[in-house]
Amino acid sequence: MNSSSTTPTLSSSSSKNAFDIGNHLIKLIKIEPKISNNSGSVCFPPKPLLIGTPTESGVFPVVILLHGYLLYNSFYSQLIQHISSHGFIVVAPQLYSVAGPDANEEIKITADITNWLSEGLCHFLPANVRPDLTKLGLAGHSRGGKVAFALALRKQVTSLKFSAVIGIDPVDGMEKGKQTPPPVLNFVPHSFDLDMAVMVIGSGLGEMKRNPLFPPCAPKGVNHQDFFNECQKPAFYFVVKDYGHLDMLDDETKGIRGKTTHCLCKNGESREPMRRFVGGIVIAFLKAYLEDNSRELMAIRDGNEKLPVELQNSEFLI
Repeated sequence: MNSSSTTPTLSSSSSKNAFDIGNHLIKLIKIEPKISNNSGSVCFPPKPLLIGTPTESGVFPVVILLHGYLLYNSFYSQLIQHISSHGFIVVAPQLYSVAGPDANEEIKITADITNWLSEGLCHFLPANVRPDLTKLGLAGHSRGGKVAFALALRKQVTSLKFSAVIGIDPVDGMEKGKQTPPPVLNFVPHSFDLDMAVMVIGSGLGEMKRNPLFPPCAPKGVNHQDFFNECQKPAFYFVVKDYGHLDMLDDETKGIRGKTTHCLCKNGESREPMRRFVGGIVIAFLKAYLEDNSRELMAIRDGNEKLPVELQNSEFLI
């Protein structure tokens, strides 16, 4: 269709673990919403989407991936391809062009996109690829992580049920102790009533200033530690040493916003190791809680899997 464009991507022929590119051939699909109602039986999404999907026939779990504050969904294309290559359909919406003063609209938009999946997603996937919406995960980075938790906490009602939520260096505000409305953190231990498995990934450098002119990108008091403190079991928590808040993005992020991702936050030496870790741990977690295959997640938990990064901290509520 004119509204979608595809970019075929080849994966490696073999995969040792979740931190490697998987065995599925994948495709990136861009979809734009249509204002006109003259689109026949096809239901277009309410916002632009970037979808990563396997290309061979099959039924695959689905995960929604929400971008961070003032970022583009295209900045996550390498992460999307990594996750998708292990047999997942990744739906990454562009929630806004200019962010509002609070996250209420982003939460509503994410709920609308979730509700659209049932009738709309299948029309844009390769032939004989089908989404399994009974196996649905929700992930978000930075402010997108806050939005993911807000939706998981039912601040907006959706027609589909999530089975797992992931916060990728989630942030509930830009100043210590100050949340962006609506508040998600309660600052009460284990107070999140989520009824699903949770994973929180933190960056060791995220709470450090890059320079005196800018605040830290994931400040103490409203960051990954605070989100995990409020989780109930089952919950997994990994903090990566020597990497920053934006180090899971693409190696090259274009445009003015893309250039700022290299200078606003304190970063590690390169993005590839952090991105591989985030992709791999997300895959292992989704396999455990969407596909009932916890082998790799348990191996990582027990220290029996070689990681592409060094962990600063890990905690588990099981």
